[in-house]
Amino acid sequence: METQLSTFSSSHKLALTRVEAAKSLGVCALTVDRLAKRGLLRPSRATRRPLYPVWELERFLRETSEVIKL
Repeated sequence: METQLSTFSSSHKLALTRVEAAKSLGVCALTVDRLAKRGLLRPSRATRRPLYPVWELERFLRETSEVIKL
């Protein structure tokens, strides 16, 4: 049985460093630190340095985006 990971090319990352996460969100790394401290972003602590899964960044954007009702 193939796993979903096999569909990713080697250029796709599953998680980003704080600097990469900041760049992808269009903010500075200090802002990412502040968001994590406030509990709005939840990094993985599986390694010494926090990693931000791509799905976590997407969740953050979904939950903090204003919903426009027509």
